[in-house]
Amino acid sequence: MLKRRSLIKALAATGFGGSALATLSGCQVTMDGVKASGASAAKGPARVIVVGGGFGGSSVAKYLKRFDSSINVTLIEPQKTYMTCPGSNWYLAGLVDANYITQNYDALKTKHGVNVVHATVTAVNAAGKKVTLSDGRVLDYDKLVVSPGIDFKYEAIQGYSADVIDQIPHAYKAGPQTELLYKQIRAMPQGGTFVICPPGNPFRCPPGPYERVSMVADYFKKNNPTAKIIVLDAKDKFSKQGLFVEGWQQLYGDMIKWIPASEGGKINRIDAKTKTVYTDFGDYKADVLNIIPPQKAGKLAFDAGLVNDKGWCPVNQQTFESKIHPNVYVIGDSCVAGKMPKSGHSAASQGKMCAASIVSALQGKNAPTAKNVNTCYSLVGSDYGISVAAVYELKEGAIEGVKDAGGVSPKGADAAFRKMEANYAYGWYKSIAMDLWNS
Repeated sequence: MLKRRSLIKALAATGFGGSALATLSGCQVTMDGVKASGASAAKGPARVIVVGGGFGGSSVAKYLKRFDSSINVTLIEPQKTYMTCPGSNWYLAGLVDANYITQNYDALKTKHGVNVVHATVTAVNAAGKKVTLSDGRVLDYDKLVVSPGIDFKYEAIQGYSADVIDQIPHAYKAGPQTELLYKQIRAMPQGGTFVICPPGNPFRCPPGPYERVSMVADYFKKNNPTAKIIVLDAKDKFSKQGLFVEGWQQLYGDMIKWIPASEGGKINRIDAKTKTVYTDFGDYKADVLNIIPPQKAGKLAFDAGLVNDKGWCPVNQQTFESKIHPNVYVIGDSCVAGKMPKSGHSAASQGKMCAASIVSALQGKNAPTAKNVNTCYSLVGSDYGISVAAVYELKEGAIEGVKDAGGVSPKGADAAFRKMEANYAYGWYKSIAMDLWNS
């Protein structure tokens, strides 16, 4: 089994590419019977359409071509550039610029032969194996992969809606919302109050809101040292809680106040005009208010009829093929993937496994068995990193963690260790971005 230190070194210190990628991300499929190239079972070149150019979609598109270069792979993504959610909190702190976390699709086109179409899918005909695009084109497919990300349950919070996100941003889809929150943080008056409201589970990137708290605190410590941060949480515990709280106390003193659901953190309603949050235990007036609503699968998953009654997409957790529509695969934040968290690294790992499964199916072979992997770095300060990592395997049809493979950063570590993990965090981002979009 992979121990935590070995896993961290493989994923971060040596990067997320090359041999570490093949060993840890379930990509040893060429040794398990999947050819690197060759004809598919379909007549003529197989046609695979991938919808969504994030971590999951870009991963599956690239690795489909890598595992079988004869496949006709089309990636459909409305945007010509993609600002990643991983790293966006660092941007809020001013540790990186927008270009650092903005990717494009040039390498997928020029180096891997992926057809990249910048359009929106308006309809999926699963029975007829067709997708309709916003420009009117109708494309046929043999296999369809959707990686639609998340959407928000605005209605779950009284007073919040898509109509007010230009005043009260969620910033949980990176892009214009991130830029808005960036500007609001910098315009906040000295000594002002930043209120953030994380959602209940499940949601994208469980440590994300708490890294955001950390990065906003890092900015305030340097530029607005008398500011206060109030965290009104819909939960009573959160990912890497002990490590975050330890770091907050060391770096920021009493700047941050976390209020769990049982002590008044769960909000009843908000007043967008006055930026006031109302709870059973009191009201909170914010100078900057960041609401992160409860979440569900992305809109396309609903439009295509891929969701269950909980708003997520059930899949065969070995292949990621939909349990509702055959020949349609769902990866990333929208799918139900057992114990795997909804993260960029999870989506990238799932993309490789999905690609291997599709190639196997097209070649008339059994789907390979392989381990998925996730690692999640968070910055508590510019030189203070923490992490959680895990390897996953299939047990009785469900993705489960491999015992003793991974773990979390130790509590009580010294400054040198925390700085090392911060360096690993930056290295992880550069490596995964290189793998998916730049190599």
